[in-house]
Amino acid sequence: MKKHAPQEWIALWSETVEAHLIRATELYQNLSESQLLTQPVDGGWSVAQCLEHLNSYGHFYLPATQKALDSVTVAAGSTQDTYRSGWLGHYFITMMQPESTKKFKAFKNHIPAKELDAAAVVAEFIEQQEQWLKLMGQTTSVAQLNARVPISISSLVRLKLGDLFGFVIAHNARHVQQADRVLAGTLERV
Repeated sequence: MKKHAPQEWIALWSETVEAHLIRATELYQNLSESQLLTQPVDGGWSVAQCLEHLNSYGHFYLPATQKALDSVTVAAGSTQDTYRSGWLGHYFITMMQPESTKKFKAFKNHIPAKELDAAAVVAEFIEQQEQWLKLMGQTTSVAQLNARVPISISSLVRLKLGDLFGFVIAHNARHVQQADRVLAGTLERV
């Protein structure tokens, strides 16, 4: 696994978050309620459901990330200047990348309802992307990237914060692409 300067690791993931933020503000925010709530013919999630699924993970990971950042005191003159992903974090990031063909079943408490306030879902998604950018902007040291954060399915498993950024953002990218495919299918049917 390659070593990265903290700013390089953060930039790698913040570019993706910025792209999601642009996508949400320029496209999703301007869709009609019907376009956001229409499910594909095959019975998958609507655009709003994809985003609500991501919002549900943000409810857990955003406060956990802030708590991890708050718990780290960055020592002046720290000798460690590169970040290396952990083996478990690297595995989670790789399996969650949109290019991965592996399918996953959503955990029960992260399955979105069919009836949603679509505009509120999009607004929350936008707000969460802004929060991710803010948290990544606060992360400037290897010590912070190495802080441990529990994962949502088990507090016993903890990832490095740097790996958590990669995992959550790869998961977001996977479902933003899903939302785009759903939207393209919805527009074709109109």
